[in-house]
Amino acid sequence: MATSQETATPSAQVLAATRPASLRVLMVAPTSFFGHYGGHIRIVEEVRALQALGHEVTVVTYYKGEDVDGVRIVRTRRLPWRADYEVGSSRHKLAFDLYLLWRVLRFGFQWRPHLVHGHMHEGALIGGLLARLLRVPLVFDFQGSLTGEMLDHGFVRRDSPAFRGWSALERFICRLPDTILTSSVQAGELLRNQFGVAGERIAALPDCADLNHFAPGVASPEAHADLRRRFGIPADRHIVAYLGLLAEYQGTEHLLQAAARLKASGDDVHFLIMGYPKVDYYRTLARQMEVDDHVTFTGRVDYYRHAPLYLSLGDVAVSPKFSATEGSGKVLNYMAMGQPVVAYDTPVHREYLGDAGVYVPPGDVDAFAGAIRELLADRARRQELGRALRQRAASYYSWDVAGRRIDAVYRRLVQQQSSLRNRETV
Repeated sequence: MATSQETATPSAQVLAATRPASLRVLMVAPTSFFGHYGGHIRIVEEVRALQALGHEVTVVTYYKGEDVDGVRIVRTRRLPWRADYEVGSSRHKLAFDLYLLWRVLRFGFQWRPHLVHGHMHEGALIGGLLARLLRVPLVFDFQGSLTGEMLDHGFVRRDSPAFRGWSALERFICRLPDTILTSSVQAGELLRNQFGVAGERIAALPDCADLNHFAPGVASPEAHADLRRRFGIPADRHIVAYLGLLAEYQGTEHLLQAAARLKASGDDVHFLIMGYPKVDYYRTLARQMEVDDHVTFTGRVDYYRHAPLYLSLGDVAVSPKFSATEGSGKVLNYMAMGQPVVAYDTPVHREYLGDAGVYVPPGDVDAFAGAIRELLADRARRQELGRALRQRAASYYSWDVAGRRIDAVYRRLVQQQSSLRNRETV
């Protein structure tokens, strides 16, 4: 009769033999990937960090979006009635997700991934079905509360039946994954307190920054002078930089209101606002507020080619984002650039910036403009804060470290799955 030690040894050997040296990972991205902003940057950087560790990663996504060098992307077919549609929150999203579900299932059964990694709630729901059918682990990349974002965008009211229905769906989705990766500690607390997710199923994976790509000194004084001329920014003006989506919940209108207050008080400040969509809308708003001569909109900025160069023009970087659950990847880029940051006082901003951030109450435009004014008047403080933020980014927000964290989660889940299968066959 075998002893317990004798039976444990073959099991360990079986696990070592069955666990692949590299894993096939199917990522589900329910968005028009790739676009040059937050969540899409996270997906690309995760893929590259995992590839560096030897894993094969395929991203299954909607038909629209840019291709990315070195990233394998599988796309859905076009919607026959809305071939030019820019994906957003609308009734057409359901059709996109049904197309994505079919593509994920078809490709998944052909490719046979060792693990499914779903981004955002639709990705976890669609990926969860494939994972259940293939009997492989599911990882959910949680980048903010589904219902929280709906409230931020004004799509539902907290006291409405629709909100209760969406909350029930979100709770269901949060029960599907074997592990949930959260882009902030605050998001992990939300999952535990609001959705009842057990702490052992949550793994913090904050957004990170490419410290080589975004770094102080990426541009020469001559390059800066050329950019100023191209953007029509006078040589003697301080520059306030913003890089990210243009939207109400991102505080874009508050940037224009702050620009109006600074202009009215005689501060010689220029706002360089980099991002999309609704650029024409905000340009019109800037003209109506009579600050179009103190604001430049660049439109969409290529993240990997132009973003560091354009961002390096800034004397101060800003993030007037309201959301208490979404990550704020733009802030990490500011930190990597060694730029001082003025931000609305939210838990996510506090988590990223620590004691080196300059905070103002959310929605207080007067305080926001005043904080910018004070920083622009104090060069020594700007430099001190910038150095501290760059060091903080290097210490806590490196993609190399993040890649190893994801790898450890993957390995643990695949090993657990192999162990379960072995027990079932005994």
